[in-house]
Amino acid sequence: MNNYLQQVTMELKAWQKKMLRKPGLINRLSKKMQTKINSYIPEKVHKAITTAIKQMVRTVLFGAGITTSKPNTKDSLEIKERLIEERIKWYKTTAAAEGGVTGAGGILLGLADFPLLLAIKIKLLFDIAAMYGFDVKDYKERMYILYIMQLAFSSDEERKNVYLKIVDWDEHARQLPDDINQYDWRTFQQEYRDYLDLAKMAQLLPVIGAPVGVIVNYRLIKKLGITAMNAYRMRLLE
Repeated sequence: MNNYLQQVTMELKAWQKKMLRKPGLINRLSKKMQTKINSYIPEKVHKAITTAIKQMVRTVLFGAGITTSKPNTKDSLEIKERLIEERIKWYKTTAAAEGGVTGAGGILLGLADFPLLLAIKIKLLFDIAAMYGFDVKDYKERMYILYIMQLAFSSDEERKNVYLKIVDWDEHARQLPDDINQYDWRTFQQEYRDYLDLAKMAQLLPVIGAPVGVIVNYRLIKKLGITAMNAYRMRLLE
């Protein structure tokens, strides 16, 4: 095993340990508060939000709007990851700029940041998948992307549940429904929304909206990039 592979293997094991870590006190309290808040929201509102997020994700993830390069099956893991890190860096800058512009534009543009950032995230995941050598034209590979999104932006408790689903992806993929409507969209939208709520709400405020948008979007893309790299390393190395 060469030095780079040893380094990657150590990073992957540390990440896997983090995925299985029990929720900390602050995370438990935060999740409890979010659950309480959600209980006050009328069911019809939950259904409307679930439908809206479901349609946005389905349009971007399963539509014809996203194009990506052919799977890279030739380069070594080290070369692939150098290219992937450069691509993540570009997306972090792009998302930060988008967050700054929408954050400076007040409430209306701030609200527009949500679908724009979602599209940036999914496009990044398409690129990373292809650069690791996976064909995103395959429906199941797009489902894997959806799980990576959920893994990156969920509470500690839900993150562990998602991780356990993908740790043996080949087996889980065989059990996936053919109908995307059978996916648990309610859990996805609620976890995703709860994760982003506090940070993104500040982006709607005057004066501080722009710098908040820059910082939050940059960090969200950074977290997604790290999650995606380790999720694909897990499949390649194990």
